[in-house]
Amino acid sequence: MPLRPVKRLSKSKPTIEGAGVRLRRAFGFGDTSETDPFLLMDDFRGDSPDDYLAGFPWHPHRGIETITYVLAGTVEHQDSIGNKGVIGPGDVQWMTAGRGIMHQEMPFGDAQGRMHGFQLWANLPAALKMIAPRYQEVTSAEIPEVLEDDGTKVRIVCGNYAGTAGPVEGVAAEPVYLDVTVPPGTRKVLPVASHRNTFAYVFEGAGRFCNASAPLDVPTEGEGWADTTPPTNAENRMLVLFDDGDEVRVQTGDDGIRFLLVSGKPLREPVAWYGPIVMNTREELQQAYAQLKNGTFLEIR
Repeated sequence: MPLRPVKRLSKSKPTIEGAGVRLRRAFGFGDTSETDPFLLMDDFRGDSPDDYLAGFPWHPHRGIETITYVLAGTVEHQDSIGNKGVIGPGDVQWMTAGRGIMHQEMPFGDAQGRMHGFQLWANLPAALKMIAPRYQEVTSAEIPEVLEDDGTKVRIVCGNYAGTAGPVEGVAAEPVYLDVTVPPGTRKVLPVASHRNTFAYVFEGAGRFCNASAPLDVPTEGEGWADTTPPTNAENRMLVLFDDGDEVRVQTGDDGIRFLLVSGKPLREPVAWYGPIVMNTREELQQAYAQLKNGTFLEIR
């Protein structure tokens, strides 16, 4: 199968969001064409409560889905339609904001004061921008994990891997969201459907993602792993954006690697975006903010 070349490597950038949460932004608030249907991804990680306790107080969303995946600590949430709960290590909350919702998310550390999680924003197509809000909350125990013969572990949040389907369903962009751990000293091939925008985000260890800028039909041990195939090194807090193809290849060193591997079907629609509201036209965006101002934002049906 054609190897996905690495289009770009970038380090996530420190930023402050919410009421003062220090986090790292992998991508967001820029050109969305290379990550479409995904708009933004944040890595919120801290060992000190000062980094995260201010949280994300009440704020609106419209026209998107937010996917929150917690690795350490907890996130308490509540919203304007009466939902309230807590997600903890290994849990996922997939919120479809649709026509509009107000909510807040307040992070708390574990017994050692550690907090770690990710939030990914996925765009909604024009036909679904104004649907009713809904939640899919999934506990860690509900997320299937595939353990392969070479020791690779793949948690399947959404989509399908090796014939196993994740628990999140009914999402317009048909995303695949995997948490992948590859052990030390391992060469791994991961299938990814073609014609989908795909990225990896490394958050533990490091690895070499093989690039396809050189021919793969050279003499090699193990199909395409020749030293003449230029590798691309990726380490902690690094985004790997891939070009098109059917598979991703990674080789680990002494520490192994853990990363999110996410792909989705591009919507290829215009994006009018300001803050937590994403529409298709500037007029729709202006209307949404006018409704926020006059108090009708949550009354639209």
